[in-house]
Amino acid sequence: MTEFRTNDLPYWVALHRAYQLGGAGFEALERAFPSMEAAWRAAPAELKAAGLDGRAVNSIAKIRGETTPEAEMERLTLAGVMALARPDPRYPERLREIPDAPPVLYLKGSWEPEDDWSVAVVGTRRTTSYGREATIELVGGIAPHRVTIVSGLARGIDTIAHHTALDAGARTVAVLANGLDIVYPSENRGLADRIAEQGAVVSDYPLGTKPNAKHFPRRNRILSGLALGTVVVEGDYTSGAMITARFAMEQNREVFAVPGSIFSPQSRGPLSLIRDGATPATRAEDVLEALNLTKLGAQLDFSRAMPAVNGNERSVIDVLTREPRHIDELVRESGLAAATVSGTLAMLELKGLARDVGGMQYVRLREDLTDYDSQSAAAQDVPAGERAVK
Repeated sequence: MTEFRTNDLPYWVALHRAYQLGGAGFEALERAFPSMEAAWRAAPAELKAAGLDGRAVNSIAKIRGETTPEAEMERLTLAGVMALARPDPRYPERLREIPDAPPVLYLKGSWEPEDDWSVAVVGTRRTTSYGREATIELVGGIAPHRVTIVSGLARGIDTIAHHTALDAGARTVAVLANGLDIVYPSENRGLADRIAEQGAVVSDYPLGTKPNAKHFPRRNRILSGLALGTVVVEGDYTSGAMITARFAMEQNREVFAVPGSIFSPQSRGPLSLIRDGATPATRAEDVLEALNLTKLGAQLDFSRAMPAVNGNERSVIDVLTREPRHIDELVRESGLAAATVSGTLAMLELKGLARDVGGMQYVRLREDLTDYDSQSAAAQDVPAGERAVK
C-alpha cells in the first residue's frame, strides 16, 4: 500500500463528491497520479489518459466549480465528522480487503483496533416478538466478549441489536446509507448519538446525501465488510438482510442464520440461508465458537450474582418460558391471583429475569435458576421449597 500523506486527505474528500468517479475511478487515479492533489489539478486530457470515461471527467470538472478541498474539510469539521481515505492506516483493515472498498469512509465517534473483531447482526424492520427476543439473546451473549456489534440503524432488528450492545456496555457501529449530517430513521437520532459515544456511526456517502432506496445495497456491502461474520435474524427472501448475507458470502465471511417457524414469512430468508449452508445460530456460542472469538472475553469476569427471588416470584418463573405467554396463562398456571402475578412480573422485570414483549405477554430471560432457592431463603414470603397450588 502506498504511504498515505495526511495533507492529501482534502483532495480525496473533494474528489469523492464526483459521483460518477466511483471506486474504480479512484483506483485509476491512484495508479496514474502521485497524489490526489495532482489528480484534482489534472487537465481533462490527463484524466482521460488515466482511464476515466467522459462522465467521470465531467463530474470532476463540475465539482471543481462548486467547491474546494478546504471547504469540504471545513464542512466535515463543523459536522463533527472524520474522514478516512482508503490508504490511511486508520481505515478499517477488514473493510479494505473487500472488492470495491469505499475510497473514503466518513465517521462519527471512533474506530478502534478492537473493532476489527466484530459481528454484524441484521434483520427485518417488521420484526416479530420471536425475532426481538432472539436478537437480545444473541447480542446479549456475544457483546460481552469484547466483540463489536455492527448493524444498520434501521427500525426493527438493527435498532434492537444496537440497544442491546449499548446496554451491555459494548461497542457498536452503525452503517448509514446517507450523509452523516442526516439520521434515518429520524426517531433513531438519540440512538445514533449514543452509538457515536460508545462506538461509531459510519457511511461512505458525503455530507448532504439524503436517504434513497438505491443507496442501501451499497451500505450493506460495508456492513458485512466490516465484520468477521453476519448474523441474519429475520427477513423475507428479498429483504435487505438477505442482500447483506449475499455480500458476506462474496466477501468470504461467515454467515449465520436464526432458525424460525416454517410458517413465518420473516423466517423464509434465514431458513433458505441454512439450506444453502449458513450456520444455524441458536445461541451466542454458535457464533463465538465459529469465529474463534470465545477467547476475547476470557479475562473478563462475566459471572453475576443471581438476584434473590421470593416464593411468588419463583412460582411465576416456573410457568414462564422463552416463548411469549399471556398474563392470563400465567395466572391460570401459577395458581396466584391476577394482581399478585402482575406485581410479581414487574419485580421480575426489574431483576432482569422477565420481559414484557407487548400485548400483555411475557418471556423468561434466564434458563439456569437452580441456585435461586439457596440464595434467597431469607427473602421468601413463603417457606423455601413450597409452591403455590397449580
